[in-house]
Amino acid sequence: MIQLNDLDRSTPFLAQLQGPDDGRPVTLINTFLAPEGQVDEVIDVWRQDSLIMKAQPGFVSAQLYRGTADSRVLTNVAVWETLTSLKDAFSREEFQDTLTLYPDGSLSQPVVTRAVAVPGVCVA
Repeated sequence: MIQLNDLDRSTPFLAQLQGPDDGRPVTLINTFLAPEGQVDEVIDVWRQDSLIMKAQPGFVSAQLYRGTADSRVLTNVAVWETLTSLKDAFSREEFQDTLTLYPDGSLSQPVVTRAVAVPGVCVA
């Protein structure tokens, strides 16, 4: 089973899902650490849970990244139309059941984000 860790303990992931929804898109950035020797197993379960999420209302896109040089770090970047659509999809029993399929020792650090405009660098 996967263990959820909060990068920012002052605003845990589950609290982020409960935040006010202003109707703007959100991006879920979820960094995983696969147990040693089980990266392929983590990717397979991620595929399963992503197929469930992909079928949910408000899903826009997802991309999985892996660290180089045989890294066990995987990062999922998933875009949702709204915070409510992400929260509803995450709460589905079908999705929650897949979390038990991850190999023991799997770690997850999910964060809900929105783009930030930085003058001269990027737009929101």
